[in-house]
Amino acid sequence: MKNKIVSLILIMLIFILNSSISCYAVNEPNIIADAAILIDSSSEKILYSKNATEKMYPASTTKILTAILVIENCNLEDIVTVPYEAISSIPSGYSVAALQAGEQCTVNQLLQMMLVYSANDAANVLAYHVSSSLEAFSTLMNNKISELGLKNTHFVNPSGMHDKNHYTTAYDLAIIMKYCMKNSTFRSLETLKYCTIPATNKYEERVFNTTNELLRYDNRDVASNYYYKYAIAGKTGYTTPAKNCLVSVSNKDNLELICVVLSAGLYPDNLSARFIDTKSIFNYGYDNFTIRKLREKNAVATEIEINNATKETKCLNLQLTQDITALISKNDLDTEFTSEIEVEPNLLAPIAQNQIVGKIKYNIDGIEYSSDLIASHSVEPSSSFSLIIQIILVIFILYLLYKLLTNSNNNKKKKHKIKKKRK
Repeated sequence: MKNKIVSLILIMLIFILNSSISCYAVNEPNIIADAAILIDSSSEKILYSKNATEKMYPASTTKILTAILVIENCNLEDIVTVPYEAISSIPSGYSVAALQAGEQCTVNQLLQMMLVYSANDAANVLAYHVSSSLEAFSTLMNNKISELGLKNTHFVNPSGMHDKNHYTTAYDLAIIMKYCMKNSTFRSLETLKYCTIPATNKYEERVFNTTNELLRYDNRDVASNYYYKYAIAGKTGYTTPAKNCLVSVSNKDNLELICVVLSAGLYPDNLSARFIDTKSIFNYGYDNFTIRKLREKNAVATEIEINNATKETKCLNLQLTQDITALISKNDLDTEFTSEIEVEPNLLAPIAQNQIVGKIKYNIDGIEYSSDLIASHSVEPSSSFSLIIQIILVIFILYLLYKLLTNSNNNKKKKHKIKKKRK
């Protein structure tokens, strides 16, 4: 009896240990933001979402689209003279860098003030510089939104100042941020924790600190320490109707994630939900997902036989041109994923070494991961096969000549008969 009890206990312990080893946390984060999303910046795979396609007000997160349009349409060292019209229309209470009419700054300096300090006047000045008016720049913004295939976003100004017709979704903002982060200039600007603006014709040197507290290290052990060591970029936003907003990017172990939280209020003790919720969502992503290498570059995916090749070269290995890495749940670390291999139809010699002859694909959770397949060596046509082909060609040509001669003779005979009848 004692032996049975001991055995039962051991079995239970083994089961518990195996469960703890193979199963990872899956509990979704408990957040108070009205809308949020977490995506993989490489594949756009959605790892977490809450009301992600609901139309919301973006506030100053709008400025990421403004920034990328400026970067794509301007020289960063161009000198911009601040027009009065650009700064006179900003209501009190909105964040500004206190730019003055006639002040001269570079495009790069204005971008820093806009992205780091969220200066609305800098956003307007840049819009005037690119398009000569806020309305024309808004058209440029909406054209880019259409190019990105986004259906639930419409912007009417470059800064995110509140307007009932200025809206987006958490999903759309994540896709916009993904597009922006592909640009190295944008990426470098978004990682700044502060910016120093040299003296201009109107001001002495100015220093602006980032509004994104995920990036600001605070060594005090306080509840309001929002620093997140994996965060690499982000843009805040706030208006009364939009509440607190944040679009941010983090990178841990080469897994880059994009998180958006919209309409986030406050936790007890006036703690900002946009930072707390974002950290919870990022942690959920890294706790539950990882990058796994499925196949390595130069690995042999399959071997095929080329029918018309020489005996020495007819067996051909198809090799991967690159590593295939996939974002997977940590519960699938040991899962054997099935690949699909496509080889070009009617493949015949000659084939050059490294010639692309097919593709290998994995489909995981609706995301395709793939690599081209290349020939491991040159494949030469068989001489006997070539001789057969030549003989067939000769016979075919002779047959055509025969048909032509036959048709010609038949036509002559018909003409001769017709002449006889006429006589």
